Order: sequence, then C-alpha cells, then structure tokens
Amino acid sequence: MLVGRAVLWALAVVGVAGVRHVLQLLRDELEIAMALSGCTKVKDIDLSLLKIKE
Repeated sequence: MLVGRAVLWALAVVGVAGVRHVLQLLRDELEIAMALSGCTKVKDIDLSLLKIKE
C-alpha cells in the first residue's frame, strides 16, 4: 500500500492524531471497497477485480 505520503502530510499538519485519522480513513475505504466487490477477507482480493471490460 502506498500510504506514506498521506501519513507524512498528516503527521506534519496535525501530528499523531492526524496519522491515526488518515489510517482510519484508509481502512474504512478499504472495507467499503471490499464490501462492494464481494470480498470478505483481504486474501479474497485478486487481479480479477481489476479487469476492465472492453
């Protein structure tokens, strides 16, 4: 996961509380994306979810 930049910005602007908030937002977004794609576990995510229909 490429979350380093968001974490660093949050740390610089708000401090530790900002980092916690950013990580919670990312976790919430992952959970929503998983629910919408029908995945119940992280290990259920595979490349078939990235296929684009032509």
